[in-house]
Amino acid sequence: MRLPRSSAGWTMAVFGLLALAMGALGLLWPEAQLRMLGFEVPQSRAPGDHTGTFLTASAMASFNMGVYYLLATATEWRSFYRFTVFFRLVTFTVFTLTVLAGVAPGRFFTVALWEGLGAVATAVALRVDARRAATAKPGTTPATQVTTKAAKADGAVRSSGAEL
Repeated sequence: MRLPRSSAGWTMAVFGLLALAMGALGLLWPEAQLRMLGFEVPQSRAPGDHTGTFLTASAMASFNMGVYYLLATATEWRSFYRFTVFFRLVTFTVFTLTVLAGVAPGRFFTVALWEGLGAVATAVALRVDARRAATAKPGTTPATQVTTKAAKADGAVRSSGAEL
């Protein structure tokens, strides 16, 4: 898999890797994930308690989402990047309200914050990439601009005889 080719791609890759890792943790060691989020882990569960089932489904969804984000990064699927900004802000709102309503422990707000900050980071990166594209030569992309700038800088350093 190649590295992201834009600022927005980097935000998506980071989120994708963390979603994948958290999903794997939830599948392999669900108690650790519950503790990390501030939930109690009782010694035994009552009949009809389907916490484990829900956690497995949630962890699998997180794992799959990580794969989707990484696939979007690998293909520089910018419309998907834009789509996620809105829905991550919705997720931030729902998770925050869940904590404020006392349904989830306070530590669960870190999940809401992660979603909100991730959405803002991706939105800002999309804007930066769009500005780069607007000032670029026709036929270039944010990714080729970064590569071109790096090559020019490298060439300028070499022609001056300076070494890094």
